[in-house]
Amino acid sequence: MTTDGEGQEMSERAALRGLRVLMRVVIAVEVPVYLVWLTRVGYLAGQQLPPGDVVRWAPPVLLPSAAVLFCVGAGWVWWGTVVAQDRPPLRERWFVASLGFVAVTSVYCGVTAVDDPSFTLGLLSTAVTGLGMIGLFFIPAASSRQLPDVIRRRSRADAAPGEADAE
Repeated sequence: MTTDGEGQEMSERAALRGLRVLMRVVIAVEVPVYLVWLTRVGYLAGQQLPPGDVVRWAPPVLLPSAAVLFCVGAGWVWWGTVVAQDRPPLRERWFVASLGFVAVTSVYCGVTAVDDPSFTLGLLSTAVTGLGMIGLFFIPAASSRQLPDVIRRRSRADAAPGEADAE
């Protein structure tokens, strides 16, 4: 027979394990789909340029690389501030600009890659871009050994004000 504390600890461990599995599944599914899609639409968007233009090779090579670099880099900085309990970098211009650049160029290439762009294609490009960027952004958090500690600390901090009000 388990006590309430042991049962709570077991359910907490199960919830943390479930969160980590969910994050890894999202990363394992969305990141490859996004990077393959970005390479393909980058190639097609590059083919819209005049023949013989040297820049035709740039979108399929540089866009996936920039997406990985900027999204994982931003996720790494954000996760570092969460772990250190520091001020979040969401107000930093470089942070927003790098993620905005990836999002805009990704959606733009997705729309310009076809001969007849439509609103539906814009929504699809936005959805694939958003899910792929989320997956890339959360790679540092999902692979961190400090994830359970941060979640426990945050849940205690969120529960503390409610307990003070109840007393």
